Amino acid sequence: MTKKIMLACSAGMSTSLLVTKMQQAAEDAGEDVTIFATAAADALAKLDSEHPDVLMLGPQVKYMLDDFQKEAACPVAVINMRDYGLMNGPKVLKEALTLANNG
Repeated sequence: MTKKIMLACSAGMSTSLLVTKMQQAAEDAGEDVTIFATAAADALAKLDSEHPDVLMLGPQVKYMLDDFQKEAACPVAVINMRDYGLMNGPKVLKEALTLANNG
């Protein structure tokens, strides 16, 4: 079953490269995932329309974590700042899948 991973950052732009790196890591690992990015301002609407299995927040919007945890029907976590800065797709993918599978 396909896992749906949603990334949210302040504008949705900085996570687009991370989405690409995560998708490549998923392909390499044979994982069946759909990964997409959105702006934090649009994230609540996207939660309702897309129903992701996990929501990963960019470090720059970690202050919104509590709000998203109250609203989301899925696990929510902040992406590790180092992994985000290095655009470490495999590591962020692994964290997201762990949350999705345990959530």
